[in-house]
Amino acid sequence: MDNYIIPAQTRIGHVHLKVSDLQKSLDFYCGLLGFEIMTTYGDQAAFISAGGYHHHIGLNTWHSKGASPAPEYAPGLYHTAILYPERKDLAVILQRLIDAKYPITGASDHGVSEAIYLDDPDKNGVELYWDRPKEDWPLDADGKLTMYTRGLDAKGLLALAK
Repeated sequence: MDNYIIPAQTRIGHVHLKVSDLQKSLDFYCGLLGFEIMTTYGDQAAFISAGGYHHHIGLNTWHSKGASPAPEYAPGLYHTAILYPERKDLAVILQRLIDAKYPITGASDHGVSEAIYLDDPDKNGVELYWDRPKEDWPLDADGKLTMYTRGLDAKGLLALAK
């Protein structure tokens, strides 16, 4: 293999998830998290987005209708990460999850970002996060990134939701 480096402007365009019940998934991703339905294929698939993009998340039951969640220790997607533009936006969704009594599986400060973790109705992991400005990322004495995992200051974050 040569030493190819992907262009810096490359980004993940969308994720497409197999789900067992399209309506339950739409209730979670649209009803709770606030994504908008862009288009559907009957009762088998939906494409949803933030801000009118053609789709950030595809949901389908083509091979998974009525199926049980994948085993926790099987290979597969660990989580889908949803990046919020500002810390206040993360605060608002955290308050929304709390108000809905939706189970949160974790919350962390990674130095470069703050994150909330939960599962969708099919036990697909979901990370809701915001990135700190790059100039605030933790670096060691040699200028190398030093991410970490610490407890999230949920109280400080929630103060922004008001």
